Amino acid sequence: MNSIQYVGLDVHQSTVSVAVLDDNGKLAMQCVLATEARAIVDFFRGLRGTLCVTLEEGTHAAWLYDLLVRRVAKLMICNPRKNALLKAGNKSDAIDARKLAELLRAGLLSPVYQGQRSTAAVKQLGRSYAALTEDTTRTMGRLKALYRSQAIACAGQKPYSLRHRAEYLSQLSEPGLQRRAQRLYQQLDLLQQLRREARRDLLLECRKHRESQLLRSIPWLGPIRVALLLARVQTPHRFRSKRQFWAYCGLALETRSSADYQMVNGQLQRRSKPAFIRGLNLNHNHDLKNLFKSAATTASSSGGPFGSFYKNLLLKGMKPELARLTLARKIAAITLHIWKKGEPFDAEYLKLHAA
Repeated sequence: MNSIQYVGLDVHQSTVSVAVLDDNGKLAMQCVLATEARAIVDFFRGLRGTLCVTLEEGTHAAWLYDLLVRRVAKLMICNPRKNALLKAGNKSDAIDARKLAELLRAGLLSPVYQGQRSTAAVKQLGRSYAALTEDTTRTMGRLKALYRSQAIACAGQKPYSLRHRAEYLSQLSEPGLQRRAQRLYQQLDLLQQLRREARRDLLLECRKHRESQLLRSIPWLGPIRVALLLARVQTPHRFRSKRQFWAYCGLALETRSSADYQMVNGQLQRRSKPAFIRGLNLNHNHDLKNLFKSAATTASSSGGPFGSFYKNLLLKGMKPELARLTLARKIAAITLHIWKKGEPFDAEYLKLHAA
C-alpha cells in the first residue's frame, strides 16, 4: 500500500532531528541523524510510501535541497518567520521536527524559493561581490572614524588615495594609531583588488544569459545592477504579478483595516472608510530594494523617460520622496514585465497604469 509519509527535519550543525507522521497524523518514527549526506540518504532509502519532506530555511537548506530533491516526492524549504506554531509551548529538536511535519500535513507552510541550476553561478558570484562591497565600505568607514577620533578633517575620497596617505598618517601623533591606520590601508587595498576581480567574474558570467541584454535596455539599469538582479531573482516567473515582486523588493504598501462591513436596512454593505497605510513591508530582499531605489534616485535627477515621469508626479502635487518611491515601483514593474515577455524597453510602458 502506497501511503503518504510526512517528514519534518530540524537541522543543526552536527545533527538532524527527524519526525515521521503517517497519513492519519500519527507519529510513526522519530530519530536523530548525523548531518552527513550518507546518513541522511540511507535513512530515506529505508522509508516506504510517498515521502513529503520539509525543513526550515537556514545554513544547510540549499545543501539538503540538492541532496533530497530527486529522492522524495515533495520537498519544501519553509519560511521560519511564518512558523508561529514552533514558538508555542515546549521547545526541543524533537518537538520542532514533529511540529514541522504537522504543519506540512496541514498545508500551513510558506515555501522559500531555492533557485535553479542555470543561474547558480551568477547567484554565488553576486553574493561574493556584494559581500566584498560591504567589507570594503566597512573598512573605509573605520579609516575615517579613526581620523575623526583625532579631530582630523577627512571629508571626501582624499584619505583613501595612495598619493595622500602619508599626509594623513603623519597627522596621527601616536605610533599605535599609525600602525592601526596602516593595517586598515592594507586591508582596504586587498579588498579593493578582490572586489575588482569579483566584479569582472560576475560581469563575464552575466553575459552568458540572454536576459541580461534585455534588462540592460532599461534606463539606469547598468551591468552591475543587472548582474545583481539576475543573481537575486534568477527567474521572473517566481512572481505571478508585479505586486508580489514589489513585496519581495520591499516596495509594497502594508495596510490595516478592521470592521470592514456593516448592516444597513438589513443588507450587508462594505464601509467606505479607507485602509490605514502602515508603510512599506519589512520582510524583503534588501539588495533589491537598494537597487531599485538607487536607480530611481539617479533617474529622478536626470533626463530621459524616467526623469519626465518623476517631474510629472511632482507637478501633480506629490511629495518628492513619494514620487521617488512611485518611480522605483514603476521601474520594478517594468523590469518584471520586460523579463517575462522577452521584449526590450519601450517608453510607452510609462503611459500605462501608474505604479
